[in-house]
Amino acid sequence: MAQRPRGMRTVASSPEGPEAQLVEKLQRIEALYARAGTDGERVAAARARERIQARLEQLAADEPPIEYRFTLADQWSRHLFVALLRRYGVSPYRYRRQRRTTVMARLSRSFVDDTLWPEFLELQSTLSAYFDALTDRVIEQALEVKAGEAEERGDEQAAAPRLQPVDHQGSLL
Repeated sequence: MAQRPRGMRTVASSPEGPEAQLVEKLQRIEALYARAGTDGERVAAARARERIQARLEQLAADEPPIEYRFTLADQWSRHLFVALLRRYGVSPYRYRRQRRTTVMARLSRSFVDDTLWPEFLELQSTLSAYFDALTDRVIEQALEVKAGEAEERGDEQAAAPRLQPVDHQGSLL
């Protein structure tokens, strides 16, 4: 077994690996929105996509697509949403001078309300939880301190007089 160089840490993971578990969970979510017939049915990703695309085509024939504008605050959500659209054969776009946070698409209202948006929210929630856990794990191992949010203090808890805060305007995003 190869040894790590001294002082180097690794991120703890299960034998299967957290990425493999995440991919499997995302595929189960996609199968759920593809309207799988039975609980025991393990649907391949291609078959799930085919069912959703067929449903999208049927909805497009029944109700005309409308142009939607989606605003997604962070790059992870935007990348996921664009990938989800492309997976179902929808071409995402934005107009010149629109912000990078904007994604436009022509879709039927039923597809957006019943399939696309609920699936996106569930996938986004799963990925966010994974990114949060991974980030905390890496920070804790690299810096050897507990990661997470800052403590919240109420005004009545202030033992010393409050100082005037100084704003820092730097941004990494």
